[in-house]
Amino acid sequence: MEQQYEYVDSIISVITPTYNSEQFIEETIKSVQAQTIENWEMVIVDDCSTDRTVEIIESIRQHDSRIKLHKLDENKGAGYARNVAMDLAQGRFIAFLDSDDLWLPEKLEKQYRNMKIRDIAFSHTQYKVIDEDGHLTGAPYEIPNELKYGDLLKFCHIGCLTVMLDRKKVGHVQMDLMRNRQDYLLWLDITKEGFKAYALQEVLSKYRKVSNSISSNKLKVAKLNWRIYRERFGMNVLQSAWYFTHYVYFYIRKMQQQRKYKI
Repeated sequence: MEQQYEYVDSIISVITPTYNSEQFIEETIKSVQAQTIENWEMVIVDDCSTDRTVEIIESIRQHDSRIKLHKLDENKGAGYARNVAMDLAQGRFIAFLDSDDLWLPEKLEKQYRNMKIRDIAFSHTQYKVIDEDGHLTGAPYEIPNELKYGDLLKFCHIGCLTVMLDRKKVGHVQMDLMRNRQDYLLWLDITKEGFKAYALQEVLSKYRKVSNSISSNKLKVAKLNWRIYRERFGMNVLQSAWYFTHYVYFYIRKMQQQRKYKI
């Protein structure tokens, strides 16, 4: 991944795709505005929303120039919207936040400082899961301290809303245009280049589990993982089955861990 762009070292760019998010987008933006670090820009790319999403964003950004809005002419999916946002982003460091998820106030500052101190290119953190009403639904998921390419082939322990990347190290990255798991494929692409994903073992984000979303259908996600092994990476049936067995094991383990107690 060769460096192709010049970035502003002092800015962290928040990458946010949005589509029909009028119910949550204001709270999501406010969670960014509440960050203890102020040198950020929030690049929102709207994927042809048909509700009041754009109106809400426009009203907020009138009072905060750090919030940028780009509207697509055609619905292309979250991966395409994130790619447009990354093209527009000025910051050396980028962080991902979908339009229904939330960050805790110290998320950007703690992760940014951790990456600078450790001189790392790719980091992620723990997160909690909330329902549509914002209620916490279970225990935070424990994540490995570091992940290599082979580890991620077995299971994606990384929540997209927790990731921060240093583009001076990993280069100007782009996501796959498939409608789901495009973030997982990007983590695989980055780690395949030799970078490790390092964990900050602290809960700094809240992932909102929305009913009827693509990612909420676990059977579809499992089938998609199988397709990734077979079609994207060209694995034979035995290789695919070996990795898929690990995927099922880690998924069950994750669900058991999150159900240990209610918060």
